[in-house]
Amino acid sequence: MSERVDTIQFSGAAGVIDCALDWPAAEPRGWALILHPHPLHGGARDNKVVTTLSRCATQQGLLAVRPNFRGVGLSAGEFDRSRGETADMLQLIEQFGARFPQWTDGPWLLAGFSFGTAVAAQVHASLREAGAPLPQALVLTGTAVNRFRFRQVQPAADTLLVHGELDDVVPLAEGMEFAREHQLPMVVLPEAGHFFHGKLIQLRDVVNRHLASLGT
Repeated sequence: MSERVDTIQFSGAAGVIDCALDWPAAEPRGWALILHPHPLHGGARDNKVVTTLSRCATQQGLLAVRPNFRGVGLSAGEFDRSRGETADMLQLIEQFGARFPQWTDGPWLLAGFSFGTAVAAQVHASLREAGAPLPQALVLTGTAVNRFRFRQVQPAADTLLVHGELDDVVPLAEGMEFAREHQLPMVVLPEAGHFFHGKLIQLRDVVNRHLASLGT
């Protein structure tokens, strides 16, 4: 996974946001925020797709933050269909910068899986609207943005979309609709389901190649 895993807490509007911190082997050169799938369907920060994305981040020298959304684990509050979760993540980003300014000047990655893609895309849009620094990389896997979207989003042209060919939770056609709407290319992993069972190494390699190409 990573060289060291710690826990840390930030504060959102509903209370505590409980997070895992995955450390890279050497001194971090930046950081990553990795967002998990639907809280009411077992989604949590220890999901295997989430930990795979975190592993990609630490392999690129980034300190990875894996929060539990509202109502999951020790995180306070209740599921809010992405509205409260988006607000919480914006507060987390601000608090992370105040607590760890030495790493916020470096590259940072924003990534999500399934429900987490909706939060990630809307966090990105809110940062853009506020004129705040944007992540160098936005990675959306099993994209479900439009299911939980409460505002317009405008993902960057180099956003990485990854989807499973046989996704039975968020069908490939739904992911392609989002890609088409925003004119984004999508990487489709053959024979992969929603949770990328048996395909996590392939997912890791796709994400790592993308991050390396961006210098993230």
